[in-house]
Amino acid sequence: MERRDGDLLVVSTDPFNAETRLERQVGIVTPVGRHYVRDHFPLPEPPDRLVVDGLVASSLTLTWAELRAMPARSLFVTLECAGNGRSFLEPPAPGEQWGIGAVGTAEYTGVPLAAVIARAGVETAATELLFTGADSGSVEGRHIAYERSLPLDDAVHGDALLAYAMNGEYLSAHHGAPVRLVVPGWYGVASVKWLARITAIATSFRGFYQAERYVIDGAPLRRVEPRAVITRPTDGAAVGPGTVYVRGYAWSGRSPLKRVEVSSDDGSSWSQVTLGPETSPYAWRAWEYEWLPGYQGEHALLARALDADGAQPATQRWNALGYANNASRPVRIRVP
Repeated sequence: MERRDGDLLVVSTDPFNAETRLERQVGIVTPVGRHYVRDHFPLPEPPDRLVVDGLVASSLTLTWAELRAMPARSLFVTLECAGNGRSFLEPPAPGEQWGIGAVGTAEYTGVPLAAVIARAGVETAATELLFTGADSGSVEGRHIAYERSLPLDDAVHGDALLAYAMNGEYLSAHHGAPVRLVVPGWYGVASVKWLARITAIATSFRGFYQAERYVIDGAPLRRVEPRAVITRPTDGAAVGPGTVYVRGYAWSGRSPLKRVEVSSDDGSSWSQVTLGPETSPYAWRAWEYEWLPGYQGEHALLARALDADGAQPATQRWNALGYANNASRPVRIRVP
């Protein structure tokens, strides 16, 4: 089945955008039918081949069968929409009003991007790779194709995949079939779906989704900021008395996680949680904390992730387009 809306929190229907219900997440992998979806336009006619051109020694045209015949790799990757958390901003920012469920983790299988680029041979004048999806539509009176670029060094020396499978099955339509780019550690905007063309270019790409959207202060969004979320107990729940098992997930794309902490006193003090094992450098980690409430009544629980570059903030990071708001979100519970 392509999707079951009951397993997703639908944000918009045309185009289709929906959140992962994090309270239903079990384990590391998010099932395909429960993994968040971000579409900018209606589903496109899927391309039947991949073209690699521009500043390359030899232009390529690969059918999907030819691509799948190349050596493959699988990676567990957490993808997060750059707008995750936008609905909590004050004053409000335009765009899809995501809560904190525009995130999910899957095992992607595909051909390393570096292998395809090596086959084409990039010329020395190239500085970026431009990725063009098959999806397009009207934005502010202009017809726009979905395109994003990657610096050549990140494309060639990183772990980006030309993925054709998700959790052991071929990609579904809403997840970019037949082939999508997956850029581990970067916001989902970089992971172009319905990939049709890769073009080696000499200058920085300035297309709509690189220069007018998915930017903060003019700079294109890249690596995912650290975030920890509480998935159990849920907001508004009655818990206890006795020990409460607080559970959730944490991730960061900018540097490895160092620890996760929980506060039950509005951030005045923090306690370190028990982190689950690392499945992949690019996948979220489960965590658990045993909390013994000190009194009956209302409590607000907070979680924060800390990586090598700092901590998840306690307050919002407001910007005009509402991106990268990774402020800790309180979960308010009651001890009867």
